[in-house]
Amino acid sequence: MAALALLVVLALPAFAEGKKGEANITPQTTMKELRENPSIKGSGLYTYVYVWERDCGFLQNSKDNDTLQQVIGKQSVNSCVAGMNLIIETYNAGTQITYKLFTPEEIAQDKSRDHVELYYFPAEQPNAKYAVVLSGNALFYSGEMRGGVSTAWELHQRGYAVFALRYRIGKEAKDNAPLEDLGRAIQFITANAETFGVRTEDYALLGYSSGGQITGVFCGKELGYRNYNVPKPGVLLLVYPINNFYEAKPIYHLLLDTHGDGRRYYDHNISDCIDADYPPTYFWYARNDVMLMAFNYWQQGPALQQALAANGVPYQEHVYRCAQHGVGIGEGTDAEGWIKEAVAFWEAHTAP
Repeated sequence: MAALALLVVLALPAFAEGKKGEANITPQTTMKELRENPSIKGSGLYTYVYVWERDCGFLQNSKDNDTLQQVIGKQSVNSCVAGMNLIIETYNAGTQITYKLFTPEEIAQDKSRDHVELYYFPAEQPNAKYAVVLSGNALFYSGEMRGGVSTAWELHQRGYAVFALRYRIGKEAKDNAPLEDLGRAIQFITANAETFGVRTEDYALLGYSSGGQITGVFCGKELGYRNYNVPKPGVLLLVYPINNFYEAKPIYHLLLDTHGDGRRYYDHNISDCIDADYPPTYFWYARNDVMLMAFNYWQQGPALQQALAANGVPYQEHVYRCAQHGVGIGEGTDAEGWIKEAVAFWEAHTAP
């Protein structure tokens, strides 16, 4: 561990503060204007987001003239805008936002590792608890802005440090790469806890959708945190998590690990990873979630709840009437305010 800590510290990239931009991002800011803001550009935040094109019926990369309101959606745009302005202010104050998690030598061995990044949102006070946020993904895009930045803002406002993880997805997610990325992220934060002003214990893992499946598996024994020699998560916070990829599992194998042997992260159901030592878990989903229906609704939230109860794991479950998959912060939906409840759960189960 000492050698790993030294390696990770040496991997900290040099940071040179560049030209400063103004913290004037609004819901009507276009993607072009956002990316041309000197501080957003200098921060290194990944801002390329896919959106659902209603006219053609499939996902396309956001256009330069798309506004944040159009790209992020009304349910999360206000928190995302506030988070973007926080990034600008933090960068302008001389704090590094983006960290690479693999060394140049490791990236040379596997170029996909170059896409793995950690975005840092510091707490106002030192020795803070921290959360690592994993957005959902759809094989070829992820939601660092919609899920990561918006959630970081909400948790920052409540006194926490936050790290949004850009992990490998799509064809880069072979050989359990997302778990490797998350494990490396916790190692990196733990080794540099003093630099980041965070405590190493009682951290939260917060996962959206398939990001929830990854964090859920990471909390189990077979592929989880023990394999990376990092502290056990204090709590697991899941937002419309995919418990079971169901009929998509062979498709994942075909696309990602055609020649690989053994089970991969997507073969594991969160519910099968749960035992009596599993972290306290908060989760929510909605009855009208079409994505969960596509993967057999009863093998999702209901199966997760049954496994938590059967193993005596402290948990809190919310099943909303109307909060579609992908609403994130959920402003204007039945799920609005879930972050406040999740934070209360976190505090209740990590109190001194």
